[in-house]
Order: sequence, then C-alpha cells, then structure tokens
Amino acid sequence: MTLLVRDLRACYGKSEVLHGVRLEVAPGEIVALLGRNGAGRSTCAKAIMGLLPASGSVSWRGQPLLGRPAHEIARLGLGYVPESRDVFPRLTVRQNLLLGEKQGAKQGANQGATGRAPWRMQDMFELFAPLKARERTEAGVLSGGEQQMLTLCRTLMGNPDLLLVDEPTEGLSPLMAQQVGRCLQMLQARGLGILLIEQKLSIALRIATRALVMGQGRIVFEGTPQALRADEKTWREWLQI
Repeated sequence: MTLLVRDLRACYGKSEVLHGVRLEVAPGEIVALLGRNGAGRSTCAKAIMGLLPASGSVSWRGQPLLGRPAHEIARLGLGYVPESRDVFPRLTVRQNLLLGEKQGAKQGANQGATGRAPWRMQDMFELFAPLKARERTEAGVLSGGEQQMLTLCRTLMGNPDLLLVDEPTEGLSPLMAQQVGRCLQMLQARGLGILLIEQKLSIALRIATRALVMGQGRIVFEGTPQALRADEKTWREWLQI
C-alpha cells in the first residue's frame, strides 16, 4: 500500500509550479517534505488529493488517482490535514469528530486492507487528552493547537491508511508543537504512512524516516534525516532562510 507519485506536474493558471515531482510513501514511515515557502510542497499535497488539476502519475493500492474527485480519493484511504485547521466552529469537539466518523463508515474496506480496527472517538481522546476535557466545547473557541488536534482527529475518524499533513505545527507554541510531533509518531507506530509538510526542521528531522527537499517545484534531495543534516550544499541552497 505504497503511495507512488511519478512525474507530477501542476499549474496555477498558465504557470507550471510542479515540474515532474517523484516521491513515494510506504506504510509505517514518516516522509518529511521540506523546503522554503513557495517551493510547491502544499501544491503537491493538493494535487495528490485531487484538489488541483495535475498530470503525471499518482497511484495508491495499484489504483490511479489523478482525475478522481477528492472525496473519492479519501474513500480509498488517503486522509488530508490542511494547514487551515478546517474545523466547524459552531459545532462542539464531539460533533466535529462525529462528522468524520460518518465519513469513515463509508470506508469499511479500510479495516480489511490494514488489519487495524477502525478509529473510535475514545481512541482520539486517548491520543489527544486535551480534547477530552473540551469534548462539549465549540470548536471556534479552542486554541490554535487544540484546533489542529481536532482537525487531525476528524481526519483519523475517516479511518485513513495514509495521511498528508500540511504544516501541523504552524503558529503553535514549542510545547504544543512537540506534542503534535509525538502524536504523529504514535500514528506511525500503528502502521500509518505519513507525508509531512513541515517548516520546523528540528521537529521534522527528529521524527521522519526519510526526508525530501523541494525547491522550485522539484525534488532536489532525497535521503535520511542524518544525510540531510550533513549535506551543507542542500541546506544552504534550499532550506536556509
């Protein structure tokens, strides 16, 4: 159940912003997709999820994804956690999670594919204990970190086998950012594959299995976090701000 991306190209208007991206994400690994703002990382995630028109090849479980609508791709077992913290502000934490659970009920095939039991609300409260205390609180009054947790949990309630997570620690305190990193590692330990788009390099390189660096719409580095730390040229040209 590896996500395979080959020669992925996408445009905004007439401007091509992805130039033949190639990557893969296997079960049980965290692949960090790094780079400066504007490098094309979020565009890559949106193209994979069917949120932008794209060309090339994206396959999951042997099925081609390009050209499918986003909701159909989600039913196949891909979960997307956007940077925008997409919560329903007038609904409670519990109600937000129930919306994800209803979507997950349509994906019953996922359990057979992975051998994992479907995620339950209780699982979410065990993974993200602060949400339990806020269970009946409207999502709109949660802190930024709590909203990020809720967005991730609602996606998990859809029972995905692979997550695309876009800037989960953006705007969070260092303590909350570390907690999000630990939660991603717990999900990895349960067999999920994760494509992590992250600006905080210290967190990304600490938890990632592999690292990719994107620059000007292309993958310019692929290797272990240790190899990236030692690659001064890549660090200087594509990561330093």
